[in-house]
Amino acid sequence: MRALICDQPNGYENLRLGDMPDPQAGPGEMLIDVAAAGMNFADSLMTAGKYQVRPNPPFVPGLELAGTVAAIGAGVTSRQVGDRVMAVVDHGAFATRAVAREADTFAIPGSMAFPEAAGFPIAYGTSYGALVWKARLQKGETLLVHGAAGGVGLTAVEIGKALGARVIATAGGTEKCAIAAKHGADDVIDYKSEDVRERVKALTAGRGADVVYDPVGGDIFEASLRAVAWNARLIVIGFAAGTVQQIPANILLVKNVDVLGFYWGSYRHQAPELMAQGFSALAGMVAAGQLRPHVSHALSLTAWRQGFETLLGRRSTGKVILLPGT
Repeated sequence: MRALICDQPNGYENLRLGDMPDPQAGPGEMLIDVAAAGMNFADSLMTAGKYQVRPNPPFVPGLELAGTVAAIGAGVTSRQVGDRVMAVVDHGAFATRAVAREADTFAIPGSMAFPEAAGFPIAYGTSYGALVWKARLQKGETLLVHGAAGGVGLTAVEIGKALGARVIATAGGTEKCAIAAKHGADDVIDYKSEDVRERVKALTAGRGADVVYDPVGGDIFEASLRAVAWNARLIVIGFAAGTVQQIPANILLVKNVDVLGFYWGSYRHQAPELMAQGFSALAGMVAAGQLRPHVSHALSLTAWRQGFETLLGRRSTGKVILLPGT
């Protein structure tokens, strides 16, 4: 099979295109012909040896994919050869073929194309889990979403609206703010030209946000902490800004604030029943027209370097997708 290969975990810059033996589906697994694969910030960490999962080299990076079931292993009962599926894998998505556990595959809605499906599991799964399982977001509450035009941020805007929240979105620049608004944000803040803390306070008549969804970190988290309501919940998703914030505990105490870390991938092994429940709920939102996956870049596998640079440079809106067959 054709694949993007990491010979040593010393950075995405040193990846190479090449051929590897086709993987084989073991018990409880299925072999998938990969039509599209989603790119994530975690891919750059894995190729640098800085991610929670550290495969033995040489390995194929890539954590999510969409395609067609090519073969099934012993014990698989929910899928058949020819089924269209999206899947989450520990690694291996950036190739023409990949193996996934049965529990990590989900049916692709009939209206969804492979590129949209490839970028669906991690971003939408993360936002659903963070807002429902962790933040306990309620109808009528105010949700503040940072990085709202990015891969996960845009999904948080949509899911927040589907759950009945008022959504305030922050993004950098007019174009990105417009995309967040198009996907349902009630109010948008351009962090490049506006003071996030002051704007949130003004938009909420001084009360602040009930829930903050933060995949950015750094200074934006500090601003959020001073723009939340009493008993607010701040969900730490990631650190796209490149700085891991240090959290002043005195502010948490005064406002009864919860700061909650959220790593969606761990639920695959720790609470798979929640994963199934989450994707069932998301499928309902798709059917209701509440979720509209947005792919800003669909690139040939040969353009993998451009994909990483676009993603890490925060130049994308929605998802960056690789097409292994092209």
